[in-house]
Amino acid sequence: MAKRIDVDNLDAYYGKTKAVSGISMTVEPRSVTAFIGPSGCGKSTFLRTLNRMHEVIPGARVDGRVLLDDEDLYAPQVDPVAVRRTVGMVFQRPNPFPTMSVYENVAAGLKLNGVRKADLDDVVEKSLRGANLWEEVKGRLKKPGAGLSGGQQQRLCIARAIAVEPAVLLMDEPCSALDPISTLAIEDLMGSLKERFTIVIVTHNMQQAARVSDRTAFFNLEGPGRPGTLIEMDATEKIFSNPGVKDTEDYISGRFG
Repeated sequence: MAKRIDVDNLDAYYGKTKAVSGISMTVEPRSVTAFIGPSGCGKSTFLRTLNRMHEVIPGARVDGRVLLDDEDLYAPQVDPVAVRRTVGMVFQRPNPFPTMSVYENVAAGLKLNGVRKADLDDVVEKSLRGANLWEEVKGRLKKPGAGLSGGQQQRLCIARAIAVEPAVLLMDEPCSALDPISTLAIEDLMGSLKERFTIVIVTHNMQQAARVSDRTAFFNLEGPGRPGTLIEMDATEKIFSNPGVKDTEDYISGRFG
C-alpha cells in the first residue's frame, strides 16, 4: 500500500511569485519524513504540491515532477481528485464535518468511493481502531464528530483519511492546536501508521520531529524576499546530531527561526 515519492526540480508559484524553488527529494515508503524550517519558507506549500492541493488556490501552479512509484502525479491524463484519494491529508486544525456524526465522518469518503453499505460498519470500525479512537467513541458513533475533544477530533480526521486506504498520508502541523497529552497520542499513532502508509509531516516542534521521524528535511529561504528551498535532507539522527549545513545547525539550536 505505501508508496515512494520522488520529487524532481519542483517550483511552486502563487501567481507570478515563486514560493518554492528547485526541490528534489525522495520520500521512502513506510517511514515518517518531517519537514522543518522557519515560518514562510514554503514547507506547507511544498507539502500541498504532493497531492495537488496547491493548485486549488486561484493562480497557483507547479513546475517539475512528483512521482508516486514512478507515476507522474502532474501528467496531463492524471485526475487530481484521484491523486487526493491516493495521497490523503490531515490539516493543522481538526476539521470534522460539523453536521455529521462520528460514523458519518469516517464513512463520507467511503461512500464517495462506492463502498457497499453492508461493508461500511466493518471499515469504519477498522479505521477508528487504526486511529486508536474506537474504544473512546464506540458508544457515541451517532453523535456529532464536532462534539469530541480536540485531540479526538484530530484522530477522527486521521480515521477519515485512512478509511479510503491512501498510499501516502500528509500531515500539516497536526499537533499545533493540541494539548501535550493529545499530541503524544498523535505521535504514537504515527509510529503505528507508518507500517502501512508513507507519512510526511510538517512541524515547527523540533522535539516532535526528532521523536517521530525517520528522515528530516530542513527548508529555508534562499534570501530575503526569495523563495523557500530545501537545504538538506538526511536521517533524523544525523540532522539533529551532525547536520551537514551550518544553517541547519543554527536553526535546530534556536539561533534563528
